[in-house]
Amino acid sequence: MLHEVSFPSFNERDTVYGWIYVPAAKPAGIVQLVHGFGEHSRRYLHMIVRLMDAGFIVAADDHVGHGKTAVENGRWGDWGCKGPHTMMEDEHTLTGIVKEKYPDLPYFMYGHSMGSFITRDYIASYGDELSGAILCGTSGEFPTAKDGIAYLEKLVAEGKGEDSEPTVGAMLMGWMFSRCPEGVKLGNEWICDDPYVQADHAQDPFDAFTKPTSNRAFLYFCQMIDIITGPDWAKKVPKTLPVYNIAGDQDPVGQFGTGVYQVSNWLVQTGHQVETKLYSGYRHEIHNYAGLRDEVEAGMIAFLKKHI
Repeated sequence: MLHEVSFPSFNERDTVYGWIYVPAAKPAGIVQLVHGFGEHSRRYLHMIVRLMDAGFIVAADDHVGHGKTAVENGRWGDWGCKGPHTMMEDEHTLTGIVKEKYPDLPYFMYGHSMGSFITRDYIASYGDELSGAILCGTSGEFPTAKDGIAYLEKLVAEGKGEDSEPTVGAMLMGWMFSRCPEGVKLGNEWICDDPYVQADHAQDPFDAFTKPTSNRAFLYFCQMIDIITGPDWAKKVPKTLPVYNIAGDQDPVGQFGTGVYQVSNWLVQTGHQVETKLYSGYRHEIHNYAGLRDEVEAGMIAFLKKHI
């Protein structure tokens, strides 16, 4: 069974579109899936089906400026003007909708890439509403975030918040290609070394990846990273919330493994229960490698069932 839902965004401008996928079986729990930057939630259909087969309801939306939400609102790469918590608050709204339909079930959150940043922001504010969280492809101290904030704050102060400065994307993320020996052709090679995944990602009409992102949206992106960086963030996460932190060890977002462990260490040092797993030889989208995704999803399902 599939529910399509919609709700007003925290940005007080857009309508967010989402979906609740329900297995034809008694559900064991719920997983809220939070997608990454420039993509949309239906890129996770393989994972969604595996989770449903394991007995989980899956809820997912397309963020403001992304996917169907961008199409319906006519706002690609524009997150509104309500600050860096916008997407996190939208995810909390979706949680409320899902829990009203399906109450009294263990509730988990999975976030990939920027979705893991949103999830980390979420668990610092609403972690006591979850049974566990999975971070996939997350980042430690993001190398360009501080400089990005200073530069983007200047652009926004100059009245250029809704503009898209063409150099910003390369300034913030250009370093991610440092371990892509095949070179830069599509501009997304760092996500996965499978050329079919790269082509699918680049040609997807619901991806915002090839569309301009506003200066204000990039500012919020950097500010969100700043908010979730360091032990002060980890102290806000409930100590009883189990966390599963996974990534490829060739993922630049996770600083090739060191940033992933940095996040886990912030949590461990503040008294949290964390499982960390790196997949050797793989880049950012470990869930999209044909030869790996079943193993990744099996590990996720084992974590979920362990904490029901």
